[in-house]
This record gives sequence, structure tokens and C-alpha cells, in this order.
Amino acid sequence: MPKYTVKQGDCVSSIAQKHGHFWEKIWDHPKNAQLNEKRKDPNILYPGDVVFVPDKEELEEACATEQRHRFRRKGMPAHVRFALVDDEGQPRIDEVYIIEIDGKLFSGTTDSEGHLECSIQPNAKKGKLIFEIEIEATKQKEKHEFRLQLGFLDPIDTVEGVQARLRNLGFYFGEINGKFDLKIIKAIRGFQRKHELDDTKEIEIKEGSTIICLDSDTSDQLVESHGS
Repeated sequence: MPKYTVKQGDCVSSIAQKHGHFWEKIWDHPKNAQLNEKRKDPNILYPGDVVFVPDKEELEEACATEQRHRFRRKGMPAHVRFALVDDEGQPRIDEVYIIEIDGKLFSGTTDSEGHLECSIQPNAKKGKLIFEIEIEATKQKEKHEFRLQLGFLDPIDTVEGVQARLRNLGFYFGEINGKFDLKIIKAIRGFQRKHELDDTKEIEIKEGSTIICLDSDTSDQLVESHGS
């Protein structure tokens, strides 16, 4: 019964696929209860987290001899979902998009909430999202392309996790490096003002680590705005 140490880019779905399990088998295992309580979301782990991976169980089926039998392996697809919004935070409705993930193409239009969703392999890591925006002054279409790193979002109680969410939401423009500096402080304060939150509350950082403690209102709003 091995224990698996999480690396950057891992999530429970990718770990489960690697070991031949459905993700629920691992995430709901009693020996992962503490991790479950700490992380809340099986798609958001942190490098160094330890995941218990149970042994695979043998399944026996009674079959008649000298006959042909067919067994079908259940698939383990994962789903990725994005929300496209404008500068005012309003959903981009009916936007035509193309997503390329690990060489596979998906296309369509966003729904009434600006959402788009597609099925992917649990171990998918990289991709890109492409869509066009009409420039109001010229009525010309401008192409936008975003690189995607799947499974790389860190927990909300880490500097990297806060940096990534604020960058995706357009408040932070620096690197995802875990450094607690003036850039990330300004981004947090800008996000708080945008959502009419108290921007005077202290931001705590655990000495010698990248563990950050935002006030609960800011933390909850950041997760809600980002969607994870």
C-alpha cells in the first residue's frame, strides 16, 4: 500500500490514473481523510502533500470455457471548465473558442454564463485557449491566446495559489514564484477594493514558508471569483 508524494502538476485524478484507480477510490479512502479535510478539492494539491494509494483489488468473473467473452474497461475522463469575462467581470456570451490540450482540439461557443467545458485525460498537463475579441472602435477582431497549465493551481493558503488566481483574474502580472512582495500585496489590495472588501486587514505570511493567511472574506471571494 504505497504512499505517493505530490509533485507540481499532480492532482488526484492524474495520480489515480497512474495507479489504475478511479479518483474517488483514492480521495474517499479513510487514510486520506486528513488530506481531504486540508485541501477540500481533489484537483488542488500542493507539492509535498502525501497521498495514500490503496492496492488494486483483483476481480474474478465466472466464464464458460470455449466461448468468447468481452470485457470493457471503464474510462476515466476528467473535465476542465473555464469562464470568459470582460474587463468589468461580465461573462463573454456566445464567444467562439478553440482549445488545444495535449494535441487534441476542441471548439465551440461559450454559454449564457461565459462558460466552456470539455472532457480531457486525467493526466493532461498543457494546452492553449484561443478566442477573438471585437475591438469596439474599429470593429476588427483581435486574436487572444492563453497558455494553459492543467493541475498546476496551488491551494489558496499559499502565495503561489494567490498569485495564480489573481493573475488569471487580471489583478497580478508578475511571476508565479511564491514570493511575498509589493507586487502581490498591491494585487490583493486591488482585488479587495474591486469587491468592496476591507483592504486594511493584515495579510499574514508564515515565516520561512510560502503559507499565506488572507482574511476569510477575501479568501472566500477569491475562490468564488476564480471558480476554484
